[in-house]
Amino acid sequence: MTPGRRLSVALIGLIALVVFGWVFKDLTSSSTPSSGPTSSSAKPAAPGKSTSAAPGGAVAGTESGLDVKPLSSLPSQAADTWKLIEKNGPFPYPRNDGVEFQNREKRLPAKAGDYYKEYTVPTPGSPDRGARRLITGGQREVYYTGDHYDSFVVVDVRK
Repeated sequence: MTPGRRLSVALIGLIALVVFGWVFKDLTSSSTPSSGPTSSSAKPAAPGKSTSAAPGGAVAGTESGLDVKPLSSLPSQAADTWKLIEKNGPFPYPRNDGVEFQNREKRLPAKAGDYYKEYTVPTPGSPDRGARRLITGGQREVYYTGDHYDSFVVVDVRK
């Protein structure tokens, strides 16, 4: 076998190994049990309905172990985005708001499929969507990230 052919075979093998590892990692992490209900048929609350209270009046999402912050302590644009979510829009980025949040960083509890939805929290002065988002979950959770998914807090939208 020529050196060029040997190099090609080695590169193809390396690429196949990386792809296999990536697929295997996703398969094993998506089957990891998470705390709380994992119903894939859970749907977010209907527009116009409050989506932060869990049964018993607790803030939904606290079982994630993340800090809980009142909506009033977040940037004012987060409250504006929350109002749009409750009214079901219109959203400033219709192609990006209300779409599935895939939780690739695995910072939120592992859930199946389209469990999470993401919404832009505008950043004044930013030439693009910025890094701030509200994420809603199928069991009435609301999460906020101000650093493009590096960290999250549970949002109590009642406060």
